[in-house]
Amino acid sequence: MILLFLSSALFLGWSLGANDAANVFGTAVATRMVRFRTAAIFCGIFVVLGAVISGAGTTDTLGQLGAVNALGGSFMVALAAALAVLWMTKAGLPVSVSQAIVGAILGWNIFTGSQTDLDSLIKIVSTWVVCPLLAAIFAAVFYLAARRIIARWPVHLLELDAVTRTSLIAVGAFGAYALGANNIANVMGAFVPAFPVRTVDIAGLFTVDSTQLLFLVGGLAIAAGVLSYSRRVMMPVGKGLFRLTPVTALVVVLAEAIVLFLFSSQSLESWLLTRGLPTIPLVPVSSSQAVIGAVIGIAVVKGGRGVRYSVLGKVAGGWAATPAIAAVLAFLGLFFLQNVFGLTVARTTPFRLTETVLERVSAEGLTSLSLEELKGKSFENARAFRVALIDGTDLDGADISLAMEFAQSDSFVIVPGLIDEFDPSLLTVGQTDALRALEWKGFSHEWQLRERLAEETAEWALLPDVRENHQQNKVVRYRLRHVYDTFRVPLEK
Repeated sequence: MILLFLSSALFLGWSLGANDAANVFGTAVATRMVRFRTAAIFCGIFVVLGAVISGAGTTDTLGQLGAVNALGGSFMVALAAALAVLWMTKAGLPVSVSQAIVGAILGWNIFTGSQTDLDSLIKIVSTWVVCPLLAAIFAAVFYLAARRIIARWPVHLLELDAVTRTSLIAVGAFGAYALGANNIANVMGAFVPAFPVRTVDIAGLFTVDSTQLLFLVGGLAIAAGVLSYSRRVMMPVGKGLFRLTPVTALVVVLAEAIVLFLFSSQSLESWLLTRGLPTIPLVPVSSSQAVIGAVIGIAVVKGGRGVRYSVLGKVAGGWAATPAIAAVLAFLGLFFLQNVFGLTVARTTPFRLTETVLERVSAEGLTSLSLEELKGKSFENARAFRVALIDGTDLDGADISLAMEFAQSDSFVIVPGLIDEFDPSLLTVGQTDALRALEWKGFSHEWQLRERLAEETAEWALLPDVRENHQQNKVVRYRLRHVYDTFRVPLEK
């Protein structure tokens, strides 16, 4: 069944490879500087490496937008995004897979009544503007620099051709790596919260966790799409919008690769954090938008002449329609799966205002007589509870979010045998000992388990939410997710 559910992610990965992954070599192939076969092989190899080595950062952000917590829901979210992408691909448009998966996740949130994290949504949507703008700026600067270097460098035309060709391959490989790191979240992000957390032994040589395995499978699916179907989309990007020379093609790929790297590098984020500098959000961005932004940047430097605005308008229309189409397909598909096939598309997470919850929110400074009136009531999902809080209490937005965080019900039992299944490299000795101290104890909320672990050792504690603690808290939350997934007991309906 897991393989069947993953089939939609493989389809989406293939669609991404056929569409977005082609962008890292599209301009090189369109200008006939690199053969398609060579471009596809390099792109396939490096996109897999990027997905496996550096794919975790953007996946976390996508999970915050909507944690699809059942494999049936993950299947349909990925399938809806893939169908939207395939439709645009057949139309010859370099559509944004990032927008498709965001639309599909929103469709899941609406269908299941789950809460949409507005901060994450705003962060992601803002990159749909920032990404092409940043790529345009980089491309304009690089083009002006390249033009000056060439003017001052007396080199034979054949030598310049050889250098450009080699550079296109090297920069394309870097772009493919950045694409895999950034966009693997689009392929497998909807499966990470729902996929069973287990460690897999590879021929006795090394072990990988389930998330890394998902990234490997998704990266291979992207590579398959590059090799089999990407040629169709390369021409509209490389030639249809603005005619490129080999040098401008190199500039476009370099600008696109840097933009994708900036939005996916955890190492860069950590480096900026440790120096108190502003960080760049780790979110999946569209390579199509980056490439087209870079092309427009060069066109502007050249005076804006030669831009095919009809092609640009058609592409922009595809970007606008993609998330809406994916959201509708996801909603209808989830309804079909749940009511026709009887599949579970979402894990039930009711909300209950018990005495324990009211005491906990009171400890946070949240007291309200109207909240007391909801004591003992149960709500089937986040949407129903939020509506009750808005209509029946005098709480503001921040207090409503706090109440929802603590009222969300769950069930965990620390089973001793499962502790031994954790990869030793995942948890520290102190964190593992804290779990052993809680053997056979049960908890009704995530926050109860989290705070009980923190009482055992400060290694499980979340520090004040300030910039210098961001990276450490991120690691703790990642480990907590593994703990929640391992010891969760399904709630009875």
